[in-house]
Amino acid sequence: MTKKHDAIFDAVLSGIGSEDRSPKKERGAGRFLKRGNAIGDKLGGEVDEKTLHWVDPARCQMWERHNRDYDLLTPENCADLIEGIQQQGRQEFPAIVRRVEDNPDADFEVICGARRHFAISWLQANNYPQYKYLVEVRDLSDEEAFRLADIENRDRADISDYERARDYASAVKLYYGGKQKSMAQRLQVSEAWLSRYLYLAKLPDEIVKAYPNSNDIKELHARTLKPLLAQPKARQQLIEKAEWLASMRAAGATTDGLPWNDAAKVIEALKRAGQGTLTKRKPRPSVQHVYSAKGTGFSITRKDKGRQIILEIDKSAPASDLRKLLEKFLLDRAEDL
Repeated sequence: MTKKHDAIFDAVLSGIGSEDRSPKKERGAGRFLKRGNAIGDKLGGEVDEKTLHWVDPARCQMWERHNRDYDLLTPENCADLIEGIQQQGRQEFPAIVRRVEDNPDADFEVICGARRHFAISWLQANNYPQYKYLVEVRDLSDEEAFRLADIENRDRADISDYERARDYASAVKLYYGGKQKSMAQRLQVSEAWLSRYLYLAKLPDEIVKAYPNSNDIKELHARTLKPLLAQPKARQQLIEKAEWLASMRAAGATTDGLPWNDAAKVIEALKRAGQGTLTKRKPRPSVQHVYSAKGTGFSITRKDKGRQIILEIDKSAPASDLRKLLEKFLLDRAEDL
């Protein structure tokens, strides 16, 4: 530290113990000490300062791999965010962006913060030009950007299962060589959890279009339909039902007074269509099979329904006849035992 800095500190510290300090001097010393502590914390690695920018949302473009479908954002499904920004007088939490070098119409691309971008853009377009888009600029690779966006949105209810599933399906090919295990390790999730979302992304287009909105499709829906889609006949019935549902909704038709625009009704209708054609094991007839040897006192009765075998023996009959009867019974019914 220089002599000048030493002198400044001496001047500040020399009056700390005196009783005749004026309020003005105390405030000045307090500000200086606070600034000194902040500098010390920063140099000591205890504070990680970030530079935030207030920018024009029109100069920001969505990252092409953004995990949210921007076209599905509306003033209605962003109403809570728009109201919150108006109440606070500004955007409280920054979006994460990267700089754009090859687009004269944009300075940044949005990695995380599509809803915030929509909300600020909507406010500006609706007589609130004073609002700006708060961003934090980072230098990120595509894989890092994907993981960052996933971490931010994984537990949010306002991003749908289907949006997340499509994002994962693209990412496993782009960043992890198609290896689900490697992707699960990087995201710190189980392979089973990840596989459910990857299967959701593989649902046939006809089934996706049966829903009023693709964001209504839940991961649980895909699990419900998976065994049905695995059987050719049930799969065909599902596809045909899905196409019918889409046409009914497009025509504005209703069933039981309710339009086909409810996700719960869609999944129930699809499930019923597929389950009606599942291959089921035929029940065995409830009859008796009787095995007997003529002229002997032996008989074997098998009741299919109860899996019950009754052996009737005449004590005076020879054992050789019983052995033959048992062998015949076992050979005839071997596949059921």
